[in-house]
Amino acid sequence: MTEQARVFGKRILLVEDDPGARQSLNLLLTIDRHTVREAANGREALDLFTKEHFDLVIVDYLMPEMQGNELAQNIKRMAPSQPILMLTAYVDKLVDSALPVDALLGKPFAVNDLRQAIGKLLG
Repeated sequence: MTEQARVFGKRILLVEDDPGARQSLNLLLTIDRHTVREAANGREALDLFTKEHFDLVIVDYLMPEMQGNELAQNIKRMAPSQPILMLTAYVDKLVDSALPVDALLGKPFAVNDLRQAIGKLLG
């Protein structure tokens, strides 16, 4: 992906239950000058989403309490045009399903794959 196609400086809600993965993703997003708010689960994410504006929501699929698809469905009910990127290790099982997300990125992924997905959604 070229520098010109990269997107910088957006407000992103990052929802990931694994602390290490969440920290790594936050670092990658911060390098591109995004403002990142973190949530460890769907309930925290919904609370943040109702109080703040986000340009993008990045959500893990498999989480305790509320799976990513349920969270995405709740967000889309409140804000149908909200861009949502789902990250999952189960991309092969989910690719043909009717997920309420705008893009799907399989784990593990390269940094440029993440940047490309964000660029397609927000560029």
